[in-house]
Amino acid sequence: MPDTARAHLVRTFTPTMLLTWAVLATLPFWVERVGLYQYLAVEVLIWATYALAFNLVLGHAGLPSFGHGAFFGIGAYAFGLAQFNIAANLWVCLAAALLAAGMAGALVGLFISHRRGIYFALMTIAFGQVFWFIAVKAHAITGGEDGLLRIVRLPVELGVAAIPLEDNLSLYYGVLAVFVLVSLGLWRLVHSPFGRVVKAIKQNEQRARFIGYDVWKAKFAVIVLSAALSGLAGGLFAMAQRSAFPDVMSLHFSGYIVMMTLVGGGLVSFWGPVAGVVAFLLARDLIGAVTTGWMLWFGMLFVVLVMFRPDGLAGIAAGLRAAIAPPPRAGGG
Repeated sequence: MPDTARAHLVRTFTPTMLLTWAVLATLPFWVERVGLYQYLAVEVLIWATYALAFNLVLGHAGLPSFGHGAFFGIGAYAFGLAQFNIAANLWVCLAAALLAAGMAGALVGLFISHRRGIYFALMTIAFGQVFWFIAVKAHAITGGEDGLLRIVRLPVELGVAAIPLEDNLSLYYGVLAVFVLVSLGLWRLVHSPFGRVVKAIKQNEQRARFIGYDVWKAKFAVIVLSAALSGLAGGLFAMAQRSAFPDVMSLHFSGYIVMMTLVGGGLVSFWGPVAGVVAFLLARDLIGAVTTGWMLWFGMLFVVLVMFRPDGLAGIAAGLRAAIAPPPRAGGG
């Protein structure tokens, strides 16, 4: 293999990426042995996909979005409505979730891409609440507070065969395939020339504009792509839950994804949001089994991390690696 091809392969598939995929591929086989349940593995993958999509806005572009649950919920509703009214086909329904959330992201992006800081954050909250209110009040379309029920776990149609996703194990590997594609695509994106423009905007938006980058278009593209992939995760969530409901579009659900991303270290690590998802869901189930006030304890962890380790679990892991790594050898003959 030529050196350039080998270097390109290394940049595409990193050891951390391959290890993450390998651990997730084996998760259903040992998750029950440690006292958890198989559906939790499905939740981890769906929320991890959502967190990586959200971190494109927060961690990579530095845009504080606090209403991202709207796109997740729009994807969930679009999946169910497409199944009921267009075609009971997995590809059609996932495409509908992706497209509907992307269009919503484009609408929001038209209004907020030229904003920054606190004004950007407040407008994301406002738009999130607007979408949530529509979902609650448009009873004839969304089912109101009851949501859309009887959504079916559709099989994977491959033309010559169909792979059912009715049980949690088969659904898990179907979602894993989506997660692998999304994570690989986002990894390539953030390490592309466009990704470097996005990072430049995060570091100093005015300077990026002065040196010739079209900041508005870059921010708009990031918002639309993040919204579309969040909607894709929402569609998977609707299929896994067999329902779509407005709670996932609420402000506190939008806060969950922010907490997951920051606790995991999404500001400093591509894979940090995945660690944050695992920490959040484990806290929900393990602490929740002891007390209904599990969010109090997770919230305290969140406060402590923000105060003392704002780089999250990824930063802690990096510090531990640096502490145990052997010191560099002095130069010499």
